[in-house]
Amino acid sequence: MPPKLNSRRPTGIVPWPFILVEGDEGAGKTYSAIEFSGSDRVGQMYVMDLAEGSADEYAGIPGAKFEVIVHDGSYQSIADQVEAVWWEAHRAAAAGEKPVVFVIDSGSALWKTLSTWTYERAKRSNSNRARLAENPDATIDVGRHLWNDTTTRWYRIVHMLQTMPGIAIMLARGKEISATDGNGQPLVVRGRPVREWKVSAQKDLGFDSTVWVRMRRDQPTELIRARTLRFRVESGKPMPLPHFSYEKLVFEMLGCSIESQPRDMPELTGDRTGPWMKRIAEAADRDACVDLWNELNAGPGPETALSEAEWKTVRLAVQARVGELAAPPTTIDDEPGSDAARLRAAAEAQQAEADAEVLGEQAAAA
Repeated sequence: MPPKLNSRRPTGIVPWPFILVEGDEGAGKTYSAIEFSGSDRVGQMYVMDLAEGSADEYAGIPGAKFEVIVHDGSYQSIADQVEAVWWEAHRAAAAGEKPVVFVIDSGSALWKTLSTWTYERAKRSNSNRARLAENPDATIDVGRHLWNDTTTRWYRIVHMLQTMPGIAIMLARGKEISATDGNGQPLVVRGRPVREWKVSAQKDLGFDSTVWVRMRRDQPTELIRARTLRFRVESGKPMPLPHFSYEKLVFEMLGCSIESQPRDMPELTGDRTGPWMKRIAEAADRDACVDLWNELNAGPGPETALSEAEWKTVRLAVQARVGELAAPPTTIDDEPGSDAARLRAAAEAQQAEADAEVLGEQAAAA
C-alpha cells in the first residue's frame, strides 16, 4: 500500500523568532537584550551567561527583570538548562501567559567551548599522541568525525532555540577581518587587502536564525537578514535600524503577538531510532532492557514507528546495552574508546548474542 498523504492548511500565524545579534564588543548587545525584559509585552526573561560574567551587573538597568540560568560550564549542563527553558516556554504558552524570553550570551563562547573540546579529543588519538611526543609543536590532525560530533552538539541547542514557543536571542561577537584565499593566504585585489565580516560562532548561525542583527560601536544598528513576509532586506544591503529596540523589532516589524506559535520544524534525522536509543541508554538494569525487548516484539510498523532496518538496529542496541550492564566499566582502561575496551569488543558481542537468546525466551514466556 502507498503511504497515506499527511498534510494541513497553513495557519498564517507569525511564528516567534530566533534572533541573532552580533557585533563589536561594547556595542550594547547585552544591554539592549536585558533592557527588553522591562517591556510589558513579554513575560519572564532567562539569561544564560557563558564566559561573559556580566549578567548580575546588568540587574542595575532601569526596569530590568530577569533570572540568571545557573550551570556548571559543561556542555551537558548548558544543554539541560536550554531544554528546561524550552519546556518552561511551552508551559507559559499553554497557559496563555506572555512569551518567555531566553538570552544566550554568548554563542561565541559556546562555539569556542565546543571547538576546544574537539581539539582536546583529537590530541588524545593514538596518531596525534605519537606526533606530539616527537614534536610538541606538531599540527593536530582533527578528523571530520570529531567535527561532526561537535556540530551535532551545537545543533541540538540551535534546534531548541528555533522551536521555542517564545523569543530566543543569541548574542555573538562579530568583527571585520582580512579575507583569505583557498590556501589561507591574505586575499589582495588591485594591491589592496580585501576585508570581510566574520561572526565568531558556527558558520551557519546567521542562516539558521530567523532574524540577523548587527550592532557596531558608533554606527547605526543594521538588519542583515530577516525571514518574514512583512518587509524585505536585499542581499548585501543591510536595513538601518535607528533607535533599535527588541520590542519594536519583534512586535511591530515582525508582527508577533500573543497568538504567535513556535516554528513547525520537526528535527530532521536519518531515521526514527533516536527516541528508542535514548530510552536504551537510560535503561538502568536488565529488567528495563527486557521491557524494551517486549515492546519491540510488535515488530516494525505503526506500533514501534520503525521500519524493518530501524527495528533491527534498535534490537541490536538493546542487546548491546544488556552487555554493558553485565560488565560496567571499573577502571580508566574500561572507558569507551580506550584500547582495552576495543580489545574486549568481540567478547562482549558474543555475550550479547547469548543474552539475546535468553531475552527471546523470556519474551515468549511472557
